[in-house]
This record gives sequence, structure tokens and C-alpha cells, in this order.
Amino acid sequence: MKTADPETLGFDAPRLARISQWQQSYIDTRKFAGSSCLIARGGQEAFFHAAGKRDLEAGTPFERDTVARIYSMTKPITSVALMMLAEKGLFHLEAPLSDFIPEFSDMQALVPGAERIDQTEPCATPTLHHLLTHTSGLSYPFNPGVLPRAMHEQDMMFKANEGRLANQAARLAELPLAFQPGTRWEYSVSIDVLGRVVEVVSGKSLADFFADEIFAPLGMTDTAFSVPAHARDRFAALYTPLAGNAFDLNNADAKADSLRLADAPEGSIFHNAVTYSGGGGLVGTIDDYMRFVEMLRTGGRAGDGRLLSPATLSFMMRNQLPGDIASMGPQSFAEQPMEGMGFGLGGAVVLDPGRARSPGSVGDFSWGGMASTFFWVDPVRDMSVVFFTQLSPSSSYPARPQLKALVHGALMA
Repeated sequence: MKTADPETLGFDAPRLARISQWQQSYIDTRKFAGSSCLIARGGQEAFFHAAGKRDLEAGTPFERDTVARIYSMTKPITSVALMMLAEKGLFHLEAPLSDFIPEFSDMQALVPGAERIDQTEPCATPTLHHLLTHTSGLSYPFNPGVLPRAMHEQDMMFKANEGRLANQAARLAELPLAFQPGTRWEYSVSIDVLGRVVEVVSGKSLADFFADEIFAPLGMTDTAFSVPAHARDRFAALYTPLAGNAFDLNNADAKADSLRLADAPEGSIFHNAVTYSGGGGLVGTIDDYMRFVEMLRTGGRAGDGRLLSPATLSFMMRNQLPGDIASMGPQSFAEQPMEGMGFGLGGAVVLDPGRARSPGSVGDFSWGGMASTFFWVDPVRDMSVVFFTQLSPSSSYPARPQLKALVHGALMA
């Protein structure tokens, strides 16, 4: 990506510099150990700044080539993989999940108001579209509710060391759904399950499909489920302000140390991933992820070829829900606001910036990760933004709306 004078791209340079100051303020107040931010417009780089440390204990700086855990920013990549196969006519989005994973036949859902995991009633098998839009009835262990508690007890998180996707999906199918498919929105492991669908349909492991069909065409050489051997000395530490597990949101307990080490670079399970989590398993660099985001912005282009057609990308980035997320009665954690926000295939869509209470354009497509990473594509302003840091959970601080305000405050055209 070529670098251009920000003024020629419609930015006020002194106002853009506020982003650097904001990043440093988060470091000075021990909210983030380090961070990086990359902004492009029309395919040209307008701004980049990195600050702080990728590893406080080692004293190493957070740099442009720092390898970070992107967690749920894996979800848009898995969604693109599924749609690449759908474009080949291999299935349609209303196909039931049981067509690909037979264990999901004869499904049960918890009855409304259930207090025990055995209080169930028969339900339809969720479709691929239900899974893509988090309306399947699946959940996450860190959400509130009966099903999340059962998932927590069985450590059903699709972490990098939990075994093959086929086995994990089969285990999950033994539990009931939290609700009848299509009736609610709840953030879930559904995209992990779709990663298994990609494997079944393609005949490749999810890691190989990503490497061959997405990363190679886009030039994403530092992105994988395991930290690449050539990048191990660039892998960041993960921190948390919580006293306990960095993902145990139901038992969040503040601690005096706002940057407690949660996962050291050495010895991390991300060095030898055996579970290819399509919902949260990738690590990579900010430039690699910007290549993926630019593919979204340009309607599927990848070098001289393309991953998807512009029509498919446009479909993916449209709201797929009856209204906004809030209208579907969510009871879960989410990486984005719920009011004024719809959901496409793999990410959130701004329906009304006012109701979302954050500057933006109608049609902004975005998502984040549990380690507080974030991206968005603004089709109105032809802009792509990627933010990297390593602090879990992402709900710790309002960094995302603050960053959107800073970026929009620097736009002059």
C-alpha cells in the first residue's frame, strides 16, 4: 500500500495526530500495554502509529510487524471462506447444518425460562444463515444463561489446544440450543462450527483452506492459527485488568494491576494450535489484516484476481436481521453496540449512527476481537481502519467509539 499525504486524502494532519496522543494516553494510564493504528483511504495509507510495548516484561516495543491475537476478527475471514464455497454453488445458505455435520440432526432447544439444561423442547436444525448471523441458538461460555453455564463447565470454547474441529463440533451438538433458531440474536461459537463446514465441503483443513485460498492470494504471510516460525520473536503478550480468567466475563473482578499478564509470548497455546477456531483462532499483523479489510472494501479483489464477486461482498455487508441487533432480544456479550447496529455475514453493519451513539456512516461494516482489536470499512468515505492491541476483555474500555470519534474528527472531506 502506498503512503500519501493525509491532506490529499481529505484528512487534517494535526487532527490525525490526536490519535497518536490518544494511544499514548492509554499507555500512560496503564490501560493498554501497546497499540497500533492503520488508516487508509482509497487504497492509500493516510496514517500509521504504534506506541508502547508488545511485552512489558521483556520491554520490547509494539511495532508495525508485531504479531497479535485477533480472536473474533477471525470470524469475517471464516465467513468469507464459506461464501467463496457458496459462490461455487456447493450449497445454499438456507441449508440445515445437519447436511454437513450429522450430529446436529434432531435438535432440542431450551424452553423459555429454563433453569436447567434438561428443560428442552424439539426445534428445527439451524441453517447456515442462522449460524452466520448469530441467530442459531448457539452461545459462548462467557454469556449469561443456562447453555453458557453448561459450555463453561465442559470448557467448550474452541481454544487452540482443544482438539480437532470435527470432535469439538460433535461435542457441542450434544447440548441443546439456547433458543429456537431465528428467534433471537446471541453471540456464539457458530462461526467455529462453520469452520468445520468449510472443512467438510472443501476437503481441506480450515488452516489449509485459509492458507491456500485466502492468505496466499492476499499476501498475508504473517497470519495463521499458529504463530509462524519466522515471527515468533514478534509475538505480543496478552494482558487483562481482571483478577481471574481474562475470558470469564461472568465473574469479572477488578484488580489493582490493570495490566496483569494473561498469556506470555513464550509457551502460549498459539505456538502449536491443534484446534482451528474459525471464530477466534488466528494471529497476525496489522498490515496483513489491512490486506483482508482492503479486499472487503474493493469488492473481493486479491492482487490480479479476486476472492469474491462485488455482488457477494455487497450482500455480505448488508443487514441480514429484521431490524437492529437490539430488537432481537440479545442477552449476550457482543463486540459492538447493539442499538442502531444490524448484522451482516461476518460483521456488524451501521444502520443509524445516532442510535449507535458513535460517529460513522450508514453501511459501515466492522467487527472486533476479545483482545480489543478492531476494524471497520466505511463504504461512503472509501476508508479502511484497523486497530491492534492486546488486552482482554474488549469491554474493559471504550476504545472503539473513541477511535471512531478521533478518525471522524480528522476527516475534512
